Amino acid sequence: MEVNQDRRFTLLIVDDEAAVLAALKRVFRKSPYDLHTAENGLAALEIMRRTPIDAALVDLMMPEMDGMALLEQIRARWPAVQVVILTGHGGVQEAVAAIKLGAVDFMQKPFEEENLLARMEQLHRIWRLEQENRRLRATIEINFGFDQLAGQADAMLNLKKMILQVAHSDASILIEGETGTGKELVARAIHHHSLRGKRPFVPVDCAGMSETLMGSELFGHVRGAFTGAHENTEGLVRSAHKGTLFLDEVGELSLSMQVKLLRTIQEKEVRPVGASRSQPVDVRILAATNRNLEEEVAQARFRQDLYYRLNVVVMTVPPLRDRLDDIPLLVRYFIAHFRTPDSPVRSISREALLCLMAHEWPGNVRELENVMRRAVAMGQSERITPEDLPGNIHATAAGGPQVAVPVLGVAQGDSLEAYESAAIRSALDKCRGNRRKAAALLEIGEATLYRKIKKYAIEG
Repeated sequence: MEVNQDRRFTLLIVDDEAAVLAALKRVFRKSPYDLHTAENGLAALEIMRRTPIDAALVDLMMPEMDGMALLEQIRARWPAVQVVILTGHGGVQEAVAAIKLGAVDFMQKPFEEENLLARMEQLHRIWRLEQENRRLRATIEINFGFDQLAGQADAMLNLKKMILQVAHSDASILIEGETGTGKELVARAIHHHSLRGKRPFVPVDCAGMSETLMGSELFGHVRGAFTGAHENTEGLVRSAHKGTLFLDEVGELSLSMQVKLLRTIQEKEVRPVGASRSQPVDVRILAATNRNLEEEVAQARFRQDLYYRLNVVVMTVPPLRDRLDDIPLLVRYFIAHFRTPDSPVRSISREALLCLMAHEWPGNVRELENVMRRAVAMGQSERITPEDLPGNIHATAAGGPQVAVPVLGVAQGDSLEAYESAAIRSALDKCRGNRRKAAALLEIGEATLYRKIKKYAIEG
């Protein structure tokens, strides 16, 4: 990822009135922005084809292509551009329509110069932070070298940084997270960057082994130890010698097997089934679980001493609902991964992507992976459409009551943030604090509602 650190924030002003363009140029004459102007939507698109634009002030009422139509074109072609709609005609209804199309704000003419400058400075600060994040992401991706662990949301960037921090130690790590979040990918990334990276990485599915055979599979056996034991085996633990042993779903181990594992960790040796002597072994232990092991310990279902041995470092893989901004990135990754030379699918439509963004993803990245595998296989055109997605995901975005939420206490000239905050408060009041019902009323995902509640510090 190449980031131009010298490029300045670039603002495009679009208005069909020459006097307004001149006035806005005067407003921003002392601002540290590269400024471009266009007298109509077509001229604006031509400028954007030639020049990277970071933000645009767009007049709502223009001939041939009005502000809404231009906004749609910008969102489709340059989704990172922050668009503020300016108008001398309109109010809350137009503001709602603009924000649904992707505008970041809606300001009325005649505008207060200070308010306009302050709003643009907010967008400038956000842009500077994003530039810094891109530089950080570029550094991390170069150093990380493990492209399967896709994600650029803050939670994933923090997880990647932590992987780099702990990889070179030999400490045991407990990786927590819901089913389908990618705990094994995290374990592989830790191994990849560790001093053991060129040695074996041995994954063990603790939930998938039978109790009767688990001892033999883990620790090996000697010839004649039991019926069918025709030769010596080293077992999974010793096969990871000098490398990393990954115990997936470690919470599923029986108490008797937990005792044997604890001894292996403490003594750094294993005793194969039927053997009279132990064998030394040097492995790093990584364990993963979707259970709350503290609660399992409290319920005497998991040994406390083993728990303390495993969780020297604890890492939590975020669920997909907490990193929805990564969905477009993951979708592109899965399309590239699953498409074949004969597949017509190259990308995804905006409508289908909105369906994916609205879904709650109880199965996390694994569920998204399966959905995209199916969509690429079923897709009949260049872009995946909502009809290519499973019915429950299509219904998530399309369903829900089409109910207008009354918003009180918002003046006509207030910002969209004020409107959005008031709309959320109104919906919560109407639904008596039930967030699921409020999300349905607002026609947004519940995870999105939770983020907005946190953003606006809404109580209740």
